[in-house]
Amino acid sequence: DPDMPFVPSIPEDQFILVEEGDPAVIPCRTSDPDAQVTLVNSLEKSVHALYDTKQGFIGNFPAGSYICKTMVKGVEFKSDEFLIYIIRATSQLPVEIEALKTVYKTGETIVVTCVVFDNEVVNLQWNYPGKVKEKGLIKLDDIKVPSQKLVYTLTIPEASVKDTGDYECTARHATKEVKENKKVVITVHDKGFVHLEPQFGALESVNLHEVKNFVVDVQ
Repeated sequence: DPDMPFVPSIPEDQFILVEEGDPAVIPCRTSDPDAQVTLVNSLEKSVHALYDTKQGFIGNFPAGSYICKTMVKGVEFKSDEFLIYIIRATSQLPVEIEALKTVYKTGETIVVTCVVFDNEVVNLQWNYPGKVKEKGLIKLDDIKVPSQKLVYTLTIPEASVKDTGDYECTARHATKEVKENKKVVITVHDKGFVHLEPQFGALESVNLHEVKNFVVDVQ
């Protein structure tokens, strides 16, 4: 099609996630397989890379924006803009879950954190008793220094007995079929209590000058 030399791209194709060191495909394909195509970066400088008419430009590209150009009967055409993002990722998905405490009283705030190490882009989902009512507040902190980690914090304000149960986070790799999940059990009591377990009877006797210990376990 001389009026549309570049095959239209869908928005999903314009955002390209690439792991560090991996080759990427910039999918500017032409409707004419014999068209001469040039790849340029955001500085309008030509970028040398292998071109496949059925796929696009293939190579190891720095992060940034790119467009493709071609000429048809002396008229220059430009493709859509393609954005390449370089992400840090590992084949494994190290995940840790942590709760400041696992026993709460009604009215307190439950805080659980799930940390993903050495991966910049993951899909993380929470499962917990109050999820159906969307009771939890989720916050993400992306920490780069001294090492890469994503810290997801789940907060449940005004906890009730119904918030007792399993709190589970499931992380899925952005580019690989890898997932990891971790779980912690949280208990919420209607009110605080102290449990005493005496290790002596209701009536005890002692001889003169005898030393006797009275032991009580307190929880």
